[in-house]
Amino acid sequence: MADTGLSSDGAGSPGEGRYGERVFRPDQGGESDRIDLGALTYDDTTMARFRALGVGPGWTCLDVGAGTGTIARRLLAEAGVAEVLAVDRDVRFLAARPVTGLTVLQADVTADDFVPGPFRLVHARFVLMHLPSPQRMVAGLSRLLAPGGVLVVSDAVDLTTDAAPGTPYTRAMRAMWRGLRDTIGTDVSQVPRHPELLRAAGLESVAAEIHVPPLLPGSPISRFWADTWERARDAMVATGLVDDGQLDEAVRYLASPACTGLSPGMLTAWGWKPAS
Repeated sequence: MADTGLSSDGAGSPGEGRYGERVFRPDQGGESDRIDLGALTYDDTTMARFRALGVGPGWTCLDVGAGTGTIARRLLAEAGVAEVLAVDRDVRFLAARPVTGLTVLQADVTADDFVPGPFRLVHARFVLMHLPSPQRMVAGLSRLLAPGGVLVVSDAVDLTTDAAPGTPYTRAMRAMWRGLRDTIGTDVSQVPRHPELLRAAGLESVAAEIHVPPLLPGSPISRFWADTWERARDAMVATGLVDDGQLDEAVRYLASPACTGLSPGMLTAWGWKPAS
C-alpha cells in the first residue's frame, strides 16, 4: 500500500512534527492521567483479544509505544507471560511504575537499528496512525516476531465523517483530526487497511475487529476526549473548523446526556508469522 498524502476530509500533506512534541508533550502536567483514561477505556478489550489469541505463560512480549505501561503490567500479572519489553521514546511514565518481568527501553522504534527480539507477541496500540509510513512500521515489527508469533496492532477509526450529524461534538472531532494531521502528521484515514499491511508483511491468518466505546457523561472515554481537545486546542482552532467558543461548547456537550455521538472506534488487526 502506498500512502496517498490525503486524509479522509481531503486535507493535504501531513505536518512534519511528531507525537509528544507540539502536542501531547509528556512533560505537560496531567499527560499520564490522560493516557490512563484511554487505558481504562481500551485495556479490557486489548486483554480479551490477547486471551483469545492464547497469549500466556512462557511468552516473551514487546509492547511498542507503551505509554504508562498498563498493558505491559497486565500481561505479566494476568496473562502470566515470561517477560515484557516496554518501549517508548519517553519512558518517564514507564520507569515510575516498575514491576518484576518488565524491562523498560527508551528508543525510537522507527530507527533502522531497533532490532530486539524475537518475541511471541508484538503489540502496538495507537502508534501507526502517528507515523508517516505505517507499512514500513508493520514490516519492521513483523521481523521482530519469532516463528509462530503474533503481531497485534490497534489504531483509531474515525466515525465523524460527513455523513454523521453536525453537532458540537462532530465539529470538534473533525477539527481535532485535521489539527493533529497538520501538526504531528496523525492520519487515521488509512487505518481500515491495517489488515492488508499485515498480509503484505507475510503474516498469516490475518483478522480484525472494531470496538466502539459508548460516550457517557463522566466516562473515561468522554473525559479522555475532553482532555485531548484541550491539549490540542491551538491546533484545532488553527484549522478554522472551530473557534474557542465552539470548542468550549463541544466540551459541555460531551459531558451532557444530550451527546449522542460515536467515539472513534479502535480497530485491532492481528496476524501470525509462519511457524516454519
